[in-house]
Amino acid sequence: MYENIERKLHDIGNGLFAWVQGDGSWGWSNSGLICGDDDKVVMVDTLFTGRLTQDVLDAYRRAVPAADVIDVLINSHSNGDHTYGNHLVEGARIIGSTACLEEMQERPASLVKEVVAAPEKFGTYGKFFSETMGSRFDFSDVGHLPPNETFDGTMALTVGGRQIELTELGPAHTRGDIVIHVPDARTVYTGDVVFHGGHPIIWAGPIGNWIAACDFILGLDIDVVVPGHGAICGKPEVQALRDYLVSVQTQASKAYAAGLTWTEAAWEVGYAAFDSWLDRERVVANVANVYKELSGGAVDPTREEIMAQMLRYRHGAECAHDGPCACHAKAQ
Repeated sequence: MYENIERKLHDIGNGLFAWVQGDGSWGWSNSGLICGDDDKVVMVDTLFTGRLTQDVLDAYRRAVPAADVIDVLINSHSNGDHTYGNHLVEGARIIGSTACLEEMQERPASLVKEVVAAPEKFGTYGKFFSETMGSRFDFSDVGHLPPNETFDGTMALTVGGRQIELTELGPAHTRGDIVIHVPDARTVYTGDVVFHGGHPIIWAGPIGNWIAACDFILGLDIDVVVPGHGAICGKPEVQALRDYLVSVQTQASKAYAAGLTWTEAAWEVGYAAFDSWLDRERVVANVANVYKELSGGAVDPTREEIMAQMLRYRHGAECAHDGPCACHAKAQ
């Protein structure tokens, strides 16, 4: 099932590694390894399935024999493509934010098995998940093992003599996003605070928090950025992500002021400079988030409503309306 997707270990140098999967589209997330002295190692995120996680563990162990024992596992956030393989990292300290733990308890790995087995029982969510991820991954071996150590704000780790700084920047993509900074290697592992080559998606927000998260990363003394999805990059790509978020915020605000509904605005928001980025349908969720904030919560579509519009966007709908409308008449 996974043989046609490039999954590759990258030696960043200074005892750091990154496992990058495919183009970073839905479900194809990244992982990282940080090596300290005395054969101590830290892993950043597991992957979407047991098989995918076992593959990355095997790759780490071939490159670094000490990785046979993972001392610390850090979950950058709660999403399954970063946590569903936690159960394969036996005996490790598993660290995440408090909000990460809460979200994992709300949506355990068992839920995805139920959705895959009978997507029709889950309505729009089941349809959306099946189309974007359910048919692409084998979820028979996922597990639920949340962090056993949590923090809020910041946390400093010393593992094998190496300093690692954890900073909570959520709510942004999720409620509990954190970044993992390795100062002596001038490297940061960002989880899904950074998407490279693909549109980000705001499940929590507000969008201003995510812009501030980009500013935090841009303020670090770093050369290397390992994103949650997409190729290893640097500060220019983080700046491009920030520019995207500001563009969406600005254009959605103009649409709101003009009286457009959130669904209409999702089709109006334009950003030609980002047209090559993957998964463009995510702009629907991002516009919805801006509208929620601007309206003081009066406009607050459910996740299922957002997913329904994202599916229409993926399928090439010309506008936000079903059936004949003024938009179609104007186009003719």
